[in-house]
Amino acid sequence: MKIVKLNATTSTNSYLRSYTKELNPDTDVLVWTVEQRSGRGQRGAFWEAQPGKNLTVSVFKRIEALSLDQSFYITMATSLAVFEVLEQLGLQQLSVKWPNDILAGRLKICGILIESVIRKDLTAVIIGIGLNVNQVQFSRAPRATSIALETGRYFDLEEILDMLIQKFYTFVARIVSGDFEALKAEYEQKLFRRDKASTFEDPSGNRFTGIIKEVSKTGKLIVQLEDELYKAFDLKELKLLY
Repeated sequence: MKIVKLNATTSTNSYLRSYTKELNPDTDVLVWTVEQRSGRGQRGAFWEAQPGKNLTVSVFKRIEALSLDQSFYITMATSLAVFEVLEQLGLQQLSVKWPNDILAGRLKICGILIESVIRKDLTAVIIGIGLNVNQVQFSRAPRATSIALETGRYFDLEEILDMLIQKFYTFVARIVSGDFEALKAEYEQKLFRRDKASTFEDPSGNRFTGIIKEVSKTGKLIVQLEDELYKAFDLKELKLLY
């Protein structure tokens, strides 16, 4: 893996997309910035990160072996890698809020944004990870937490990055070996609010009750509705209220 470290950029995902389009690298590339000025999350959400206190990185990963409808396994692998690193650091009450936020209790500690790079077919993915490490005050993200807040200790960012890279490649190896079913089962076991009655909101603002049961192989959330009907939703079709 080639590692590019920047003092500042707008978004590591955007920078990496331009970088790889121009150079077309044949190896994985990781971009790490000290300051990310316009970090993006799911649904275009702003990602708050104080300079030098958190990990804001993006990885360019070629995945020619996967078809487009299998790309969610990369999301599962990345989420599980972050989850296991946080476990090793002593964090508790961790869960994955579908599709790829990591929570400590009910507070967000990590956001993941995965974008496909398609040139004829699915060529690669760009995986953006925003992990709150040593930041202890959040002015624009009141439902956020960090490793330091959860453990009472400060950590070296490079050490945590090394742990993340090692865990990520461990899970990527499982994808390459075709261990899809077990990977999916592990991801589902860690889902926030799984098998609990929860309130959701659709794009029109209508609220309804349902129970998260699993995810489809393409990454849709399978929810059991009040009439016992099972329905699959994508990210734009519902919002979990909690």
